Amino acid sequence: MPGLAKLTSAAARHTWRLGLKVAWLLTLLGLAIVLGFTLYAVSALPPLAPWHTERLHEEFSALSHDDLDFAGYLQREEKLFAELRATIASWDSKDEAWASSRFNPASMVSRLADGAPYNRSFRLTLPRPKGQALLVHGLTDSPYSMKALAESLHARAFEVTVLRMPGHGTLPSMMTEMSTRDWTAAVRIAARDVAARATVGQPFYIGGYSTGGTLALQYALDALEDPALRRPDRVLLVSPAIELTSVAALASIIDFFSIVPVPVLEKVRWQEITAEYDPYKFNSFPVNASRQVNRATRALHKALASARESGRLAQMPPVVTWQSVVDSTVGSTGVADRLYANLDGAGHRLVLFDVNRHQELASVQRPAAGAMIQRLLQGKRGYELEVISNATPEGLGLSVRSFAPDGAVTEHETGLSWPASIVSLGHVALPFPPDDPVYGFIQGSGRNSIPSIGSWLLRGESGAVSIALGSLTRLRSNPFWPLIDAEIGALVAADLAGAGARSGTQHKP
Repeated sequence: MPGLAKLTSAAARHTWRLGLKVAWLLTLLGLAIVLGFTLYAVSALPPLAPWHTERLHEEFSALSHDDLDFAGYLQREEKLFAELRATIASWDSKDEAWASSRFNPASMVSRLADGAPYNRSFRLTLPRPKGQALLVHGLTDSPYSMKALAESLHARAFEVTVLRMPGHGTLPSMMTEMSTRDWTAAVRIAARDVAARATVGQPFYIGGYSTGGTLALQYALDALEDPALRRPDRVLLVSPAIELTSVAALASIIDFFSIVPVPVLEKVRWQEITAEYDPYKFNSFPVNASRQVNRATRALHKALASARESGRLAQMPPVVTWQSVVDSTVGSTGVADRLYANLDGAGHRLVLFDVNRHQELASVQRPAAGAMIQRLLQGKRGYELEVISNATPEGLGLSVRSFAPDGAVTEHETGLSWPASIVSLGHVALPFPPDDPVYGFIQGSGRNSIPSIGSWLLRGESGAVSIALGSLTRLRSNPFWPLIDAEIGALVAADLAGAGARSGTQHKP
């Protein structure tokens, strides 16, 4: 027995030493990553502008303003934008970066967006709406990214509210202080107001794009558990941020030295600093943005797991998602593997926009783009899968193939074709029509004799202009937007017919 005790003690000491070594190695690795990023930020990133460093004080905060109703939220937003205008007026108007930026009211991009009124929350009203919807935009975006979807619902007799997420629509610097808690609180405030506007029997939708989709889905899951929250009747998602790469977790540490009050270390707050030429989307990207969206997706994973284990997920309202099979921002597999793999019912629908499958492009396409669709088709599904792709490899015309949970397959032509030189859709393209005045890719799109950003096509050597030339080849609008619009129409028609039938039953003597 003494020998056994000695062996046990020796093993414990060995385990303790091994654990200590691993802890030291992880600490050193973390320190190396932090120091490496700090060196990159300080030496490689461009100089900071006032819109990267100055802060506004009227922004909504969950800690300070959680007792507001939506009217109070909008009043606070009014004060925030008044503060924004005063702050911009104090900047040096001779600065070249300011002159061409979104912050100059006379700049080309400001005129393109007519002063960018959709950086703020807005509501499309009706005298007698038949339904209510709340839409939430994505990270670094603005309510403008939900405008086309809002108008599609509005045309079908829905009153639509589009929420501005805290930290957005004003200055990029405000993203360095925003938090997931602020976003969640704002969504609940808006949802409470929108749901209260729905009369008995009227459907209530919630939807979102990218991170806004994460928040919309989180609300729907929370409502399954919290009776104080009105359950939505349908969830609409566009390119939702469901699962990020493991690298996103590094955002929790890499800006550590930004806490040191030294001006040069202010850059450490930023992953990317670029010209702010987009009137409705920040181009500069802070570390905190990665940190917060990573927290939001991890919270969503926990909520999904909890709802699945408790059985509440079976009560989930119908979820409809539009997703490109290639998505360099949030990836495309998470929505299928994390979300839809746990949903069961024909009301749930995942719509995938495939890449251009024309045979002449086959030699340059990555195999992974097609692997996702094949994997989903081969596996068992409890939801409807729609695949929008070339009808034949020899042509550019599109068809929609629908795969029901019971195995039934239908296909129909769309009358649409792949435009010349477009090889795929992507994350930022899906929510915008092809002729959108700000992001449309069709030549001639624009406003006030200014071409849309999505139609800009510059060629030259890297470094010749302040804009990364590669960013201008990314598709910014959706040539197949009419398919989303038509699907919205069909969903609304079905829901309103169902609501009418239920109402008629309720009022029978």
